[in-house]
Parts: sequence; C-alpha cells; structure tokens
Amino acid sequence: MKQLPNALTILRLVLSLFVFFALAVAGQVPGLDLGARLGLARWAFIAFVIAAVSDFFDGWLARRYNVVSITGAILDPIADKVLICATILGLLALTQAPAFLIPAALILFREFAVSALREVAAGRNVKLPVTVLAKWKTTLQLVGLAALMVAGAWPAFGLATNTRLWVEALLAAYAIFWIACVVTLITGAQYGAQAWRALARRG
Repeated sequence: MKQLPNALTILRLVLSLFVFFALAVAGQVPGLDLGARLGLARWAFIAFVIAAVSDFFDGWLARRYNVVSITGAILDPIADKVLICATILGLLALTQAPAFLIPAALILFREFAVSALREVAAGRNVKLPVTVLAKWKTTLQLVGLAALMVAGAWPAFGLATNTRLWVEALLAAYAIFWIACVVTLITGAQYGAQAWRALARRG
C-alpha cells in the first residue's frame, strides 16, 4: 500500500506517453483508415481519463495512509504537467485550428515558464507552494482537454451524428479550454509575482 501512490504516479506518466503517441499516430501517420484513426482517438481518451483520475487517487492515498515521500512529491507535479503537455501536443497533430492553437501555445508557455521559475527559486531556497487557484487550473485543463478529445472524435464514441449537437459540444469544449487558459495565465502571473517578491527580499 505504501508504494501504491508512487505506482499510480508512474502509471500516469506511462499513460501520458500513450495518449501522445495515439493522438500523433491518428493525426499524422498516412494510410490509416477513418476507423483506425477514430479507434486510436477513443483509446487515447480512455487512457487520458484513467490518468486524470489517478491524479486524484495518488494524492488521496498518500495522505490517507501517511505515506508522503520525496519521490512522490517530485514526480506528482511532473506527471501532471507531462499529462497536460503530452495531450496538447497530441491534439496539435490532429488540428491547428486557431481556437485551439492559441490557448494551447499559451498554456504550454506558462507551464514551461513556471517550471523554470521554480528551478531558479529552488536554487535560492525559495519555495512556491501550489495555490488553490492552481489546483482549479489543473482541473479546468483536464476537463477542457477531455471535452476537446470527445468533440474532436465525435463518431468514435457512438454519439448522435446530429451536426448541431456536435457543433454545440465543440464550442463548449473550446470555451472550457479558453477559460482554463485564462486561469493558467493568471496563476502564472501570481507565481511570477510571488517569486519576484521572495527573491527581492533575499537580494
């Protein structure tokens, strides 16, 4: 039981790679028929959901059984970012629509920038604790990406072929993803300001 939280975190990393490759193959490999592409998109979504759910359970199990470890503390935030970034990059293989490309680029920039900021801050013994808004940011990113995966491979899930319903689902997915992008940028600015103040106090 003590190793289960870390095992779930590692599983999330493995599933993240699967999501990326499945979406990339579905979008970029020539010669695949529509059925194969939709099948890959469906399996990518299933893997994504399992990985996202594991994000909740590994933290809950670690707290429930008091098995918080240094390895878990390091891997867990990395696994979160890998899942988000791998899914975004995979979806970019399927579409370069500006409605997705712009928020995707901004989210990727923020995630890498904050990771670099944490490295600089840690080198000066400055900690940047995760905020409540940052946790909501991750949730919104996961929900938005899941919605985009469903809307982007609509027939793969046996949903009605009603065009109007599909358009509404796609617009809703884009709206959630844009909201996630805005919250992502806000949290990035908050971390930046927090790090600036802490580093300034240390000279």
